[in-house]
Amino acid sequence: MSATPDSTLANSEQRIADLERQLAEREAELAECKAERDEALEQQTATAAVLQVINSSPGDLAPVFDAILEKAHTLCSAEYGGLATYDGEYFRLVAARGYPEDLVEALRRPFHGNFSHQQLLRGERYVHIEDVLALPEMTDVAGRATQEGGFRTVLMVPLRKDGTLLGHISASRQEVRPFTEKQIALLQNFAAQAVIAMENARLITETRGALEQQTATAEVLQVINSSPGDLAPVFDAILEKAHSLCGTASGSLHIADGDGFRAVAVRGVSGSFADVLRQPMRPGPNHPVWRAIAGELFVQIPNVSEIDDLRLQDGAKGGFRTVLLVPLRKEELFLGYIIASRREVRPFSDKQIALLQNFAAQAVVAMENARLITETREALEQQTATSEVLQAINSSPGDLTPVFDAILEKAHTLCDTAHGSLQLWDGEKFRGVATRGFSEAMINAVRRGYSPGPNFPSRRIVEGERVVHCVDVAEIDDPIAREGVELSGSRTMLYAALRKDDVLLGQIVSARQEVRPFSEKQIALVENFAAQAVIAMENARLLGELRRSTDEVAELN
Repeated sequence: MSATPDSTLANSEQRIADLERQLAEREAELAECKAERDEALEQQTATAAVLQVINSSPGDLAPVFDAILEKAHTLCSAEYGGLATYDGEYFRLVAARGYPEDLVEALRRPFHGNFSHQQLLRGERYVHIEDVLALPEMTDVAGRATQEGGFRTVLMVPLRKDGTLLGHISASRQEVRPFTEKQIALLQNFAAQAVIAMENARLITETRGALEQQTATAEVLQVINSSPGDLAPVFDAILEKAHSLCGTASGSLHIADGDGFRAVAVRGVSGSFADVLRQPMRPGPNHPVWRAIAGELFVQIPNVSEIDDLRLQDGAKGGFRTVLLVPLRKEELFLGYIIASRREVRPFSDKQIALLQNFAAQAVVAMENARLITETREALEQQTATSEVLQAINSSPGDLTPVFDAILEKAHTLCDTAHGSLQLWDGEKFRGVATRGFSEAMINAVRRGYSPGPNFPSRRIVEGERVVHCVDVAEIDDPIAREGVELSGSRTMLYAALRKDDVLLGQIVSARQEVRPFSEKQIALVENFAAQAVIAMENARLLGELRRSTDEVAELN
């Protein structure tokens, strides 16, 4: 049965309609492909632009964060948002887009975050709040800022490195309009770029920090090498380098001085307080140095105003808060400490503590070098002085005057003595045969001789003591002592016996015009010169006997 014209026409129209429908579908598919292509191209362009910013500003995160926010918010149709970092305790806004100024100012201060931030801390891939008003009222800074800012839909994506939360990026809308899966994925991609930038900055900062530390260490070692035995420039260089690298406002380097400590280098404190620090000080019972002496590797005080110690309270009145104390040790010997201070409550990091410990070790090296140089120099000076005295003995046999003068001159120079005398004992009195640094009146008094009373130090020499060390002769109740103080101003005095086979021959007296005890090395040195005086006296005695024998033989002949 053949088709009618009407059916043929209907079939043709149907085919045309099908073709038009297929064409429309193809055009729709093409338009969708073009849109996807344009969207992908736009995303790639944005990603490339962010990567270019990362490469063009290595270590500088501010332009990177701004570029990430601008691109992410544009592609995700978000008018507002920010990027916050997390330090393990606090969140802090570091970049913002579209936020009002008061909101930016509030969020730039460290904050703990709300339940949304807690979700990120628990490991959520993102937090998507479709309507902020549907949530309970939030009392924290971030929550109040979100609600008061008029935001409705909010998306927060974490910044993570190896499972550690570094911060988050957020996008907000002022109408209820949830983000699509593509937009969420896009924001996650930009979050990954932010992490890359942060990791790059961390590595650059660590590399730069290591280089600065190596340079500072090399410069301090150069100062140590260029000033052997001179600790002042070394200590100043150590404080300057340590404080600049550790972000320290002020500090000082203290060394042990008797039973206390005194500052030998000061940085960043007022002149009056620096003068106080340079005076010898015995720390109070609550001072952190006692913890260091007990063996702690370092002592950190977050807020010195909370410590009941007079010296620390003085520092707190000067505006200091966080303090770090690092000991100077040579094996088990406590040599002193470095103290670094900040004017705000901001604890030092582990890296900064390790850096200050490294500089403390350099200070110990410098002190040990100076000690060895000083000991070598002192030994050479002593050997030279001994040799010169022996030369005087050999060049003037039987003549004790130049020998005694040389002994006094060398002993007093090496022992930092103001004045003194060499006195002979005749069994009843000490009489001065050589003097140095005395006034004419004192010289006459010493040469006249004196019998030491029961309270005078020389009485102990007569009774058999080898050395008598009088820290302050002004405290002795004796007329001879009072006369000595009046005529010469003597305060600290040292008496060293001259003996031959337990027979007292005399003494060397060394005096200082201030109360300053002699060291063990200085006492030993005076004893050595006393022994040389005894040798000279014995030589003179033997030479005198030889001459008398010679004269007797000549007379008999």
